[in-house]
Amino acid sequence: MAEDQSKQLQELQVLEQSLSSISMQKQNIQMQATEIESALKELENKDKAFKIVGNILIEADKATLMEELNGKKEIAELRLKTFEKQESKLKEKMQELQNDVMQKMK
Repeated sequence: MAEDQSKQLQELQVLEQSLSSISMQKQNIQMQATEIESALKELENKDKAFKIVGNILIEADKATLMEELNGKKEIAELRLKTFEKQESKLKEKMQELQNDVMQKMK
């Protein structure tokens, strides 16, 4: 029984590491989405648009740039939803495993 608990504790640690990794990735995507949203708001008020290509800043078509940013925003939102689902499933699995371990310790 102690070996079984040991395996469950190891699995719990792996799940915690996975959850931490997913949370960090989710946070990065949230930051990207915020930056994209900010760029879109800024573009709405401007007549000219510029885009960074490599190490240089070039003038770009505002409509095309907004379309690109909206596409990136959509992708970021989809990825964010995916990470949220993964995070939720991991938390649920961790809770079940924790409950199981606690039951066996009683």
